[in-house]
Amino acid sequence: MDPQALPDPTTFARRRRTGSADQTRALGAALGEVARPGDAILLHGPLGAGKTCLVQGLCDGLGIADEVISPTFTLVNRYPGPVVVDHLDFYRIEPEHDLGDIGVLDILDELDAGRTLLVAEWPNLLVPLLPSRLELLAVPGDAPDDRWWYIRGVPDLPPAWADMFDEAVPPC
Repeated sequence: MDPQALPDPTTFARRRRTGSADQTRALGAALGEVARPGDAILLHGPLGAGKTCLVQGLCDGLGIADEVISPTFTLVNRYPGPVVVDHLDFYRIEPEHDLGDIGVLDILDELDAGRTLLVAEWPNLLVPLLPSRLELLAVPGDAPDDRWWYIRGVPDLPPAWADMFDEAVPPC
C-alpha cells in the first residue's frame, strides 16, 4: 500500500463540514471531550487539509497547555497533560522503515496499556498494527477553508463520536 494513498470517502460512515480553521479547531476540541487514553485516531488527508489544526483543537479539548505543532520533521511529538497525547506523522517514513527506530512500538505498548492517546497523520503504515481505531479523512471543499471531515471506526464507530458528524455519507 502506498503510505500516502488516501482512502475513498465513500468507505466512511459519517461526515461533517467545517468552514474555517476556527471551526476545525472547535471540532477537534469537541472530539477531545470524548477521546480517552487508549484511543488511536488516524488522520488522512492531503497536505494542508487541516489535520494538525484538528489536533490543536483536540489537545485544547483534552486540557493540554503545550503548543501543538506538526510533527512532520520530528516524526513524534508527545504532549503531557491530563491525557498524554502522542502525535505522529508518517509522511516522510518509507514502508520498509523500522518503526521501532522512532519509538512507535513503545508508543503502541503505551496505547495498549491505556497510558496514551495516539494521533497519527499519514497513518497507512499503522493501520495493520491497530485492529481498533478511529479514522478521519479531511477533504477540501469548494472554498479555501472548507473541509469535509469523514469518520469511521474499526471495528465500530462509538456513538459519542458518530453524534458529532451530522450527516451520513451519501452512497456513490
